[in-house]
Amino acid sequence: MAGHGHGAHGHQEDHGSGNKRVALLIAILALLLAFSEMGGKYAEKEMVSQNLESSNLWAFFQAKTIRRTSVQVAVEDMQVRLATASDDAAKAVMEKRIFDWKKTADRYETEPETGEGRRELMARAKKAEGIRDIQKARNELFEGSSALLQIAIVLASAMIITGIGALIWLAIGLGGLSLLIMSTAILRPEWLMYFLHH
Repeated sequence: MAGHGHGAHGHQEDHGSGNKRVALLIAILALLLAFSEMGGKYAEKEMVSQNLESSNLWAFFQAKTIRRTSVQVAVEDMQVRLATASDDAAKAVMEKRIFDWKKTADRYETEPETGEGRRELMARAKKAEGIRDIQKARNELFEGSSALLQIAIVLASAMIITGIGALIWLAIGLGGLSLLIMSTAILRPEWLMYFLHH
């Protein structure tokens, strides 16, 4: 009887230590989930910020385009009037105005000193869009990673209740896959963009 009792006690210890290992696995998965959620939130915040930046830059670009077009129309109109003008003083005034307007139109087109010419604004807007797209891909990868980790935690918890050992291996496999996805989100989010566009 004593031997039988000792065997039962040993079995309980094995079961208890097994549950402790599962609990440790769940804690690790939960920690990874917290990192994944944090990474996803940061990426989402950056994505919104860069989207706003690119929208503002494109709006500025459109405003510069409208101004430049208005100046060019004024130049063309003045050139027509200049061709028919007979008074030398009036011609000189018109030529000066045409010269100034052309200079203004050129400045609206490109202004490297301030970075606010159409050319520079377009480059800045495209750069912001590029960063936004990378952050979007990063956010999607973190979301996928978080979903896998949540499933892994549920499977590991289910193993404690059911005692089905295969669930642990499945949970570990999903945890490993989510870790790989998280690494991709941090180091190479553009891989997702490449995959989606090819």
